[in-house]
Amino acid sequence: MTMENRAILGLTILFLCCDSFASNAEETFDIHHHLSTVTRYHVVKETKKHLQASSSTPDECSPIHLNLVARHGTRDPTKKNIKNMEALSIRLKSLVKIAKEKGSSLDNLPSWLQGWRSPWKGKTKGGYLVPKGEDELYNLGIRIRKRFPQLFSDDYHPDIYHIRASQVPRASASAVAFGMGMFKHQAFAVITESPANDIMLRFHDSCQNYREITKNQESVFQKYAHPVFDEITVSLSTRYNLNFTWNDISSLWFLCKQEASLFDIKDQACGLFTNDEVKMLEWTDDVDTFIQRGYGSSLNYKMGVPLLEDVISSMEQSIIANKEGHAVGSYEKARLRFAHAETLVPFSCLIGLFLDESEFEKLEREETMEVPPKPPQKRNWRGGDVAPFGGNNALVLYHCPSNNATIKYFVQVLHNEQPMPMAGCGKADFCPFEVFKERIARPHLKHNYNNICNGKLEQMDNESYTTKLLEMLSWLF
Repeated sequence: MTMENRAILGLTILFLCCDSFASNAEETFDIHHHLSTVTRYHVVKETKKHLQASSSTPDECSPIHLNLVARHGTRDPTKKNIKNMEALSIRLKSLVKIAKEKGSSLDNLPSWLQGWRSPWKGKTKGGYLVPKGEDELYNLGIRIRKRFPQLFSDDYHPDIYHIRASQVPRASASAVAFGMGMFKHQAFAVITESPANDIMLRFHDSCQNYREITKNQESVFQKYAHPVFDEITVSLSTRYNLNFTWNDISSLWFLCKQEASLFDIKDQACGLFTNDEVKMLEWTDDVDTFIQRGYGSSLNYKMGVPLLEDVISSMEQSIIANKEGHAVGSYEKARLRFAHAETLVPFSCLIGLFLDESEFEKLEREETMEVPPKPPQKRNWRGGDVAPFGGNNALVLYHCPSNNATIKYFVQVLHNEQPMPMAGCGKADFCPFEVFKERIARPHLKHNYNNICNGKLEQMDNESYTTKLLEMLSWLF
């Protein structure tokens, strides 16, 4: 074979390999990994299964207490969204009819869309835990019991295992499912409180100032979302010859997420969008969560102070019991809480998850963070990781009785069962309790819930003040 022929053959092989690689990359795209906070918990587990448990926990250390903050499992659409889906069904019929009357070509239009009916048609209630959601929490209970046998070897007693849930049925049902997995055939109690008074698990409901700022936060979010939805609206209208509106795209994206999450249907509503469009729509959902519940405003997480206080208090009580050598069965070993994304996301922010060390310094100053970058740029903040259905934070308190060590109590944060590096503890995932308390918790604990939520609302935080000052200077110069 001549050199020229070898070169041609080499280029051909290279082309085929590249083409094959591109095809494989396309084939590996899975919509289940792009559903933001509608992501099922097993998807997160599959994504992280290659990660090994942290080896930073010394052998001589033993867990003595566990705090769990978990979101409810997979649920069906709420009553409001059920109505929106029925309206979408009527809207799609109208769009198809108008297109036919105009003589528009509908060759590219999927057949399912022309006769689509809402699978929730006729239902008057929604938002309830579905069997898949029950399984998520049931299996989580089994895994945590197996992972920490020292903590869950006792028979159930409410003074040893404190279980609390919001009064919303999907959260309390999640607590029951978890308890069935954790405590097997033992009866157990779940404490709930009315939403109006539940400042520990539904603090947003009673926070007047939060309700005030959400009006502005929605307008901020729209500035990011509108360009994305405008572009996708034009694309789908052209692609399928239907006169879609911004609202139509929003409803179809919602339908896509529900079909994929609840029914594993990926080729109907989800099939209307390209992979890149899905990634952009996912990003808008992530930005919404960031702005409305996450680091987008310090009030989002500061109102969760009662929950953080309860977590720290439980750890301190456990340390006292350990130091004083209380008899086994006479002290609490776990506080298990079941609530919502509106609980889990702010709590994750309170303990500084998904931040690097420079961002943590901003958190300490209570400055607003920059929104997650657009695809294809990588981002730490993804709704499917931060708060999927069944998502959870477990804060495990360890006793390390080394004779040579002056520090004997440590905290490890497990987010969705994986050790998380803490920016407030030098990116370690095994943090001395006093460091965790002083560096991560203490700056937030200076706040009082009543003052935060019912006091005079600050007109601007540090960063917005700086931004306005710079704008004024730019006008002058």
